[in-house]
Amino acid sequence: MREITIKEFKKKWITFNIEKGHIEIENASVVPADAKGALFTVAGMHPLVPYLMGKEHPAGVRLTNSQRCIRTNDIDSVGDKTHCTFFEMLGTWSLGNYFKEKAIKDSYDFLTSPNYLNLPKDKIAVTVFEGDDNAPKDIESYNIWKSCGLDDDQIFFLGKSDNWWAMGETGPCGPDTEMFFVTDAKCDDKNCSPSCDCGKYIEIGNNVFIQYVVENEGEKPKPLPQTNVDRGMGLERVVMALNGFDSVYELDVFKNAIALIESLAGKKYLQDKNTIKAYRVIAEHLRTSTVILGDNNKTVPSNVGRGYILRRLIRRAVRFSREIELDASNLQKIAEYYIDFYKDDFLEFVKNKNFIFDELNSEIERFNKTLSAGLKEFEKVMTYVKGGVLPGKTAFRLYDTFGFPLEITTELAEEKGFKVDEIGYHEAFKKHQEASRGVEEGVFKGGLADTSYQTTKYHTATHLTLAALRQIYGENINQMGANLTSERMRFDFNLDRKMTDVEICRLEDIVNEQIRLAIPVIREEMNLQQAKKSGALGIFEDKYGEVVSVYTIGDFSKEICGGPHVKNTSELGKYKIDKEQSSSRGVRRIRAILL
Repeated sequence: MREITIKEFKKKWITFNIEKGHIEIENASVVPADAKGALFTVAGMHPLVPYLMGKEHPAGVRLTNSQRCIRTNDIDSVGDKTHCTFFEMLGTWSLGNYFKEKAIKDSYDFLTSPNYLNLPKDKIAVTVFEGDDNAPKDIESYNIWKSCGLDDDQIFFLGKSDNWWAMGETGPCGPDTEMFFVTDAKCDDKNCSPSCDCGKYIEIGNNVFIQYVVENEGEKPKPLPQTNVDRGMGLERVVMALNGFDSVYELDVFKNAIALIESLAGKKYLQDKNTIKAYRVIAEHLRTSTVILGDNNKTVPSNVGRGYILRRLIRRAVRFSREIELDASNLQKIAEYYIDFYKDDFLEFVKNKNFIFDELNSEIERFNKTLSAGLKEFEKVMTYVKGGVLPGKTAFRLYDTFGFPLEITTELAEEKGFKVDEIGYHEAFKKHQEASRGVEEGVFKGGLADTSYQTTKYHTATHLTLAALRQIYGENINQMGANLTSERMRFDFNLDRKMTDVEICRLEDIVNEQIRLAIPVIREEMNLQQAKKSGALGIFEDKYGEVVSVYTIGDFSKEICGGPHVKNTSELGKYKIDKEQSSSRGVRRIRAILL
């Protein structure tokens, strides 16, 4: 069979499902609309959860697309044959329209039709839910697969760990039926099934039947009024399986990137196992970094949240570029390749090209300044390590002095056959925080230079400022720092451009309206988990203990905070911005006074 490319397979998927009565929808941002949840969109159905729960979708009840997703749990595994942080999830949904019969028959048709995948029937195996105390055995799916022509030895009943889908401990859930490509791999286990890791069965698709909901953690699932279907396929995984590839890096998207890297590097791709891993990490991490930077939400490298994930990906790529004698300044060329590769699918990548290059190169430059010195220090301290374990204090010093994240130190140590005392690292980190906090309490408490009444008023004003900025620019806006005195407030926040005069006036108007409304400022104590669940913002919550103070200002602002506040917004007077300027790349600073 001729090799099928990523783009060809994606087109087949969309064309097939349109023929089956579905409407193609655009893929959503990799930053979820609900910024309080996951850092990134982690599944094709992630942006559609409100519609799975009954909200009406503007495109109708039959939908299909290819959704870009990012999962970061396995960053350290990238470099092996299969793990990727970015992938595309092909999805097709029925929102309360059809259910199991059409979903399974459509899946079988796509797999076996001569116009689509044209797989022989004997190369297909499927699994269905075997049932438990909370939900019955899925005999209906079994019977439908049988009616398609599959034999009993191609259908496997498996338990909840294999054939049950849920968003979490609560929310929509239900049984699924998974599809597998049967390879020629041999297995000695007479009970071999798709749950075996022998390599005989490779998952190529999944039908989730969302027919239940768990309303409260620990409760038994209840039937959903609206039953839904999510038919999905991991694009990279299925194309890898169908082509018979040994790794995802044989896919055209990576193969071309690796060829480009090879033309720029001093070592060849297949030179040895270390260079193979380095090439793969660079190719994979640059693809994900390009996707994150190219997204319209404008995430930038930072030390918190998704910005930290982005920073970690870029820095890991820089670190591995040294191993193949690739000048890190050439990483932009790899990003440029990915922009061109995805230009027809993700139009915003081209529009945001300069932003991608600027942020990528700035982060590379920042890390390069400390990398050489840090690597020298690492090599030096490793000569003194005994017992095969790098002390936690030493690992923390590499972080504190040279900007080495724990992940990089751990990775470098493992390459030399050593481990890192991570418990000791976190203890050293905690002691450093406590020492810093002790200084802050004497000098800056929450950015306050003192605890005077006037400074306290400015502190409360920062909460109104953040809430107003998020109202103007969206929920991706975060506080990046503050410095308050009895005479003024300085407030830093993430924004990649200068505020316009209209936006400055609007910010003043929003804050002054909250002051005019004379809203009580309410303080509550709760544990950190409760605070987050209540919707309280807490960008700097790591500064506080397990029990935190949450300050609520009507329906306008709710934040975790350890500083003093006024009792009512009316105490603030009039809010006026007298300066707006750049603080650092991607960060703006405003100076405001209270009259």
